[in-house]
Amino acid sequence: MKILVAVDGSAYTKRMLAYLAAHDEWLGAQHAYTVVHAVAAVPPRAAAALDKALLKSHYEEEAEKVFKPIRTFFTKQKLNAEFVFKSGGPADVIAGVAEKGEFDLLVLGSHGHSALGNLVMGSVATKVLAHCKTPVLLVR
Repeated sequence: MKILVAVDGSAYTKRMLAYLAAHDEWLGAQHAYTVVHAVAAVPPRAAAALDKALLKSHYEEEAEKVFKPIRTFFTKQKLNAEFVFKSGGPADVIAGVAEKGEFDLLVLGSHGHSALGNLVMGSVATKVLAHCKTPVLLVR
């Protein structure tokens, strides 16, 4: 099974990884894992003024801050994973990667806001569910 694991480095990501570790059906060598992170985009005017190599380096460094403990998790589990980052809004990045990669499952952690909270504040998980055709395992 091709599994896309969406991460942001928060406590909710850690909870989601703990859930995976506790359930053999989702974590094992029989699956192919890709870990995705959406790096906040530098505003267009600022990006235009920066050297492209510097901008690329910034995005890589920001992604690696999130990926480092996730890499450790997969290493401890003796599993391989591909790590992908893109700049942009989290919901758009996650849904886009899920669709293009033709994944069998998308796993992501959620803050678990109430329905009223999602209505007022919006939610990455809610937006991903609305825009993604890939089945989603949402861990709260």
